[in-house]
Amino acid sequence: MNRAAVEVFRKGHTPIIGVNLALPMIRAMGEEYYDEMMMPIALAAAERCDAVLRIGGPSTGADEEVAFFRGRGLPAYTTLSDLPDMGLSAS
Repeated sequence: MNRAAVEVFRKGHTPIIGVNLALPMIRAMGEEYYDEMMMPIALAAAERCDAVLRIGGPSTGADEEVAFFRGRGLPAYTTLSDLPDMGLSAS
């Protein structure tokens, strides 16, 4: 996800990875907080995004995020090549 985020940035977007926001807090509190914190934090971050890029293999959480975006009428991309190039980054 982090490598893909670099490519998203190079296309002129600001990538946000919900897992990367949640994991430090879960580590601080303990793994028993995973279910309580992971998806709520990821979806709270998603509320502030304009689109989602769904990559990788099977993931119930990622599928939930895609459904969240589609439910709001926002794009859910499945490949980096489908993501529009905004021509904004200094790559």
